[in-house]
Amino acid sequence: MDQTNALLRRAMPFQTVSDELLADIAKLAKLKSYARGDVIYNAGDVADNIQIVSSGSVQHVMKLGKGSGDLDRVMRSGEVFGWAAVFEDQRARLATTTCLERTEVLQIDGEELMSLIRRTPVTGDVIMSRFATMITKEFAAPDAVAARITHFGQAASTAPVQGDGVGSGWALTAFRLSQWLKSPKPYLMLAGFAILLSFWYLTVEVWKLPRFKDTPGLTTVVKELLSHNPVYGLSIYTPEYYQHIWASVRRVAIAFFLATALGVPLGLFLGWSKQFREYVFPVFETLRPIPILAWVPLAILMFSGTETPVIFLTFLASFFATALNTMLGVESIDESYSRAAYCLGASKWQVFREVIVPGAMPFIFTGLQISVGVAWFSLVAGEMVSGEFGLGYVINTSYTMVRYPTIVIGMATLGAVGYGTSALVRMVGDYMMQWRVRELALGGR
Repeated sequence: MDQTNALLRRAMPFQTVSDELLADIAKLAKLKSYARGDVIYNAGDVADNIQIVSSGSVQHVMKLGKGSGDLDRVMRSGEVFGWAAVFEDQRARLATTTCLERTEVLQIDGEELMSLIRRTPVTGDVIMSRFATMITKEFAAPDAVAARITHFGQAASTAPVQGDGVGSGWALTAFRLSQWLKSPKPYLMLAGFAILLSFWYLTVEVWKLPRFKDTPGLTTVVKELLSHNPVYGLSIYTPEYYQHIWASVRRVAIAFFLATALGVPLGLFLGWSKQFREYVFPVFETLRPIPILAWVPLAILMFSGTETPVIFLTFLASFFATALNTMLGVESIDESYSRAAYCLGASKWQVFREVIVPGAMPFIFTGLQISVGVAWFSLVAGEMVSGEFGLGYVINTSYTMVRYPTIVIGMATLGAVGYGTSALVRMVGDYMMQWRVRELALGGR
């Protein structure tokens, strides 16, 4: 059984399924041996099972019709054929397969496989999507052939899908959100916040521990935050509260946009071109460790007014995080993909656009999540030094004017807004990398 599981895991349609589902698929599989020259099936035969080569090799010849020629492919260990068994319409073999040597083939009944994966429509659609990709990419078959693959998404009311049957876009994000709400995760998150707030309340207001007795208590901060007439002048009912939030959000948005627009291309070129990296990376690494506060005097000298220096300081840290993660993303791509693209006749620009950029996307969006978080604490440093509005300004002025509850309100607001912006970046990343979302979801991560 372990050998069967290992073989299934190598097969493209099943590479991302969970271990439990893989074990269930393995129970459907049967090993069959053929001698050299044996015909496993002919074009037009009933397509009742899919086949995975365990050992040996098979010649797969598919006729495309008059004037279109044949698709001739040699199948070896781990490769899948007989995929007409998962077609939605009438299942008839499209090719003739002949053993080129003594061959062992793992056979899986198509009806039983479809029945098994139909229980989990979203997972089933991912498997079918990988079948379709395999047919068009590895077999070079027309898209019309892959379009005959069965999909389950339209039958699953809880999993909105597009016309190709694969959940995608904002519908996929909404589905994942509903699944998240049904899982224990949100309730564990709430429990974590409850523990934090309880610890705050007990240490400050009940036990009055030495390190905490002078800090504002939970009830004091909540009353101030929800008060129509706040003692220190800031609550959810005062317009100034939202002016400060808007000022900080606007600065972070501008800085984050600039950091992304400049950092992502720079990181891509740093990772892609060794010669460019030799010139630029030493300078980049020299500037990156300099603390943001050390840039404050130069920022004030270089930029006029009070707004631009704050945006510049916010941009700096965000820019370095974005560029570095993008560069690491490019370096993580296996060079064999680029070599394969060049061998197939791709130009340098096509390799960059079709291999480098998509391959670096997971690292890019990880970097953007780090970048937006770094932007927030850089913003606070900038607003404390040079700012008239903003959450950092609120925290700094509240300290100098002994408004301690307002400090906590500013900090809590900063954390909530920062969490929201990071979640927004994650959602955009999920939308732009739907293939990554599916694989992580199937892997249980």
